[in-house]
Amino acid sequence: MQSIKKILSHRFYFAPVWVFASMNLLTGTWILYIPYIKNNFGLNDSEVGIALFFIAIGLLISFPLVPLLNKIAGIGKSTKWGIFIYSLAYNLPFLASTYFSLCFCLAIIGMFAGITSISMNALVSTIENKNSFKFMSAAHGFYSLGGFIGAGSGSLIMVFLTKPNYHMATISMFVCLSNLYLAKQYCDIIEEKKDTNRFNYNFKTIKSLLGLAFVAFIILLNEGAVENWSNLFIYDTFKTPQNIAGLGFIAFSLSMTLGRFLGDDISKKFGPIRVMYFGCLIAVIGYLFSFSNNLIITITGFGITGFGLSVIIPEVFRLSGNTDGIETSTGISTVSGIGFLGFLVGPLILGYISNLRNLFWSFGFLVSSVVIALIIIQYFLKNSIKER
Repeated sequence: MQSIKKILSHRFYFAPVWVFASMNLLTGTWILYIPYIKNNFGLNDSEVGIALFFIAIGLLISFPLVPLLNKIAGIGKSTKWGIFIYSLAYNLPFLASTYFSLCFCLAIIGMFAGITSISMNALVSTIENKNSFKFMSAAHGFYSLGGFIGAGSGSLIMVFLTKPNYHMATISMFVCLSNLYLAKQYCDIIEEKKDTNRFNYNFKTIKSLLGLAFVAFIILLNEGAVENWSNLFIYDTFKTPQNIAGLGFIAFSLSMTLGRFLGDDISKKFGPIRVMYFGCLIAVIGYLFSFSNNLIITITGFGITGFGLSVIIPEVFRLSGNTDGIETSTGISTVSGIGFLGFLVGPLILGYISNLRNLFWSFGFLVSSVVIALIIIQYFLKNSIKER
C-alpha cells in the first residue's frame, strides 16, 4: 500500500490518478441512466445494444490516432483536454433528439474515451520511468473505485436531482473543474524519446508486443465476460433472487479494486512477469471454486478470480509502454486496441457457447483461455520482455 500513501500525499501523483477515477466516475453515472435513455427513445434491447456498440466504434477509431496526437500535443496536454472533452461529451446523449444522433453522440464519447485512456496510461508510464516509482496498478485501482463512487453516489443524487441531464451536467462540471485544477501537475509532460530506428523493430520486439496484446485480449475478454454473465451464472445455477445473483460480480469488482491497490508493491517485489503468471494461476483457482455447488464458495470463487485478474492489465500496459524501439503511446494503443476487442467479444462468445451447451461450458472456456495466457507469459514473454 506504499503507492497509495504516496499518491494521497503528493499532488503530483494524485493528479494523473484522478483522471483514472474521473473516467469511471462518469461511466458509473451514465450507466444509471441507460434505462432512461431506452425508455426516452422507445428502444428495444437490441437497439440499445447497437447504440452502446457505437461507443466501441468510437474507441476503435481513436486508437490509431492517439500516438500522433500525443506526439504533437504531448501526453500531458492530451490527457488534460481528453478528460475535459470526455466529461462534456457525456451530456450529449441527453440532448439527442433522434436515434441516429444518439448513436453519433455515443461514438464521440467512445473516441474521447480512447484518447483519454491511452494518454493517461502513457502519462503514468512516463512518470514511472522518470521517477522510478510504480503506481500504474494503483491508478487502475482508482479507476475501479471511480465506478463505485459514480454508481453509489449517483443512486443517492438521483433522489434529489430528478432530471437526468441536471445530474449528468453536475458530475461533468465537477470532473472538469477538478481535473483542470490538477492538470497543471502534469500538463507539460511529454513522452520519453526512444530510439525507433529500423534496427530496434526486430522479431523479439514484435514478439513481446504481440504477446502482451494477446494476454490483454484474453484478460479483458474474461473481465467483460464475468461482468456480463456472472449474475446469470449464479441465477441459473442456484435459482437465487436477482439481488443475490449480483453478489458474484460485486465480489469480483471489490477484490479487483483491492488487488490493484496492492499490485504496485507486489510488482516491485516480484517483478511484472511473476505477478502476471501468478495472477493467472490465482484466477484459474478462483474459477474452479466458482464451479462449486455451494453459493458462498461460488461467490468467493468470483472474488478470487477478480483478485488474480486485477494485477495483469496494469502490468501489461506498463510493459507495453516500456517496449524498446516503440513509443509509449504506440505500444499502449496497440495493446489496448487488441485487448479491447477481447472485452467486446467475450460476452458474445460466452453467449454463443451457452446456446450450444450451457453456462458451465462457457466458464470452462474462460478457464482454458486464462491457462493459454499463463502459457504465453511463461514461455513467450518471460525471456523477451524488458522488466522495469
